[in-house]
Amino acid sequence: MKAKMHDEAAVLGSTPPGAAGARAAVRLSALHKSFGQVTAVAGVDLEIAEGEFFTMLGPSGSGKTTLLRLIAGFERPDSGRVELGGQDVTRQPPYARNVNTVFQDYALFPHMTVLENVAYGLRVKRVGKADRNRRAEAALGIVQLSGLSGRKPVQLSGGQRQRVALARALVNEPQVLLLDEPLGALDAKLRQEMQVELKRIQREVGITFVYVTHDQEEALTMSDRLAVFNQGHIEQFGTPVEVYEQPATDFVAGFIGISNLLERDGRHFTIRPEKIRLLAAGDAVPPGSHVEDGRIENVVYLGMLTRYLVELAGGGHLTAVRQNLDGAAADYLGAQGTTIRVAWRDDQTYEITGRAAPGSAEGKER
Repeated sequence: MKAKMHDEAAVLGSTPPGAAGARAAVRLSALHKSFGQVTAVAGVDLEIAEGEFFTMLGPSGSGKTTLLRLIAGFERPDSGRVELGGQDVTRQPPYARNVNTVFQDYALFPHMTVLENVAYGLRVKRVGKADRNRRAEAALGIVQLSGLSGRKPVQLSGGQRQRVALARALVNEPQVLLLDEPLGALDAKLRQEMQVELKRIQREVGITFVYVTHDQEEALTMSDRLAVFNQGHIEQFGTPVEVYEQPATDFVAGFIGISNLLERDGRHFTIRPEKIRLLAAGDAVPPGSHVEDGRIENVVYLGMLTRYLVELAGGGHLTAVRQNLDGAAADYLGAQGTTIRVAWRDDQTYEITGRAAPGSAEGKER
């Protein structure tokens, strides 16, 4: 199966990810965009490598979708520069840019078959019928929909329609594929499955993916690197591990998962819930740990995990999680209101300076 997918990727004319001598697929320089009095993008500098799965993550209104539209050409910047493959495309219209966009609304033609939908862009480019059908079938093979080419969109599930929209974009062999929250309309289980599938497809075809989402799990699951946006700025960029384990600002620490921000001995630091040990009476303190007394204020049972909100005697609150390896739900829920000790190692904390990371990928290696 894997060899077959490599053959199908070759039909699309792709290059493997991480190819030697890869240049920047996207370079943004001092990009600004305002709508009236609202600044959507405030001087963003960013470089995305060829073959990279890059995610722009942030809350609604943070500027990530506007930046994607600036790359696609759907919006013109007030100032700054957009380069694709080293070429300045800042003033070029969307159709002149070697990019394709997949939206949350897949916008498939209901009267066309799956194959016709995928081949439509090639038809517009006046590619011969035999050639466009061959390339469309290859694209359907990559998204694992080879047997559904004759169906209409109404006969497909939501996940299958998403794959058709992806195949329709891939068949045009874009230099960069832009994805604007394409999994937002799917249910939670299917969304998790498609995260893995999208990453597989990106690795197979080797095209640069630029992905927009407000979902931290999507960003951490799929990205080679990601940028966290806030109010038109990039607060931090880096690998998922760097951004999660070493947040540059309070905003990043709070937005990426659950984080505990504490002030102790003049240090302002964060520690993740999974790093915290809950110690009952008589439990030994793990070597090298910092220990504080507290009281459990709230307990939330989450199936695999139980989440505890602890009020610390030394001031502040923290959240801890424990895997439900033993015990019943009632035992965990009954812990509310009890006193407890919490412990963590200093090397599992990360001090936050409060300064945002620079909005440029200059000097950062993949």
